[in-house]
Amino acid sequence: MNIPKECRYTREHEWARLEDGIVTIGVTDYAQEKLGEIVYVELPDENDEVRKDESFGVVESTKNASDVMAPVSGKVIEANGTLEENPELINNDPYEEGWIIRINPEDVAELDELMSADEYREYLEKIESEGDEG
Repeated sequence: MNIPKECRYTREHEWARLEDGIVTIGVTDYAQEKLGEIVYVELPDENDEVRKDESFGVVESTKNASDVMAPVSGKVIEANGTLEENPELINNDPYEEGWIIRINPEDVAELDELMSADEYREYLEKIESEGDEG
């Protein structure tokens, strides 16, 4: 399971990475694995406001559809339009080519409320040991 150290994580299996004041957001390797083959991604528009813990898009797979929740609040500066034609990039490379949006965060301190890579790994071990089907 790929859990990059430079990212922060939510209990809903989104990741956030801060680079040069911009936060890139996507779904984790665990999430894409549980979803299965991703066939459609609904993206927000540029300049849309996203709110921490609220849905900003949908990832649909051959199994089901899942809301994507914002790990932090801010304004969308870029949505990964490549996903509209190639949603499988989330399956193939969830942390790089498969990112979903980039936002200008309202408060970067919100990232501190998210789990570190080690905390997320422990969280996954816990839910897997409890028999969660995802």
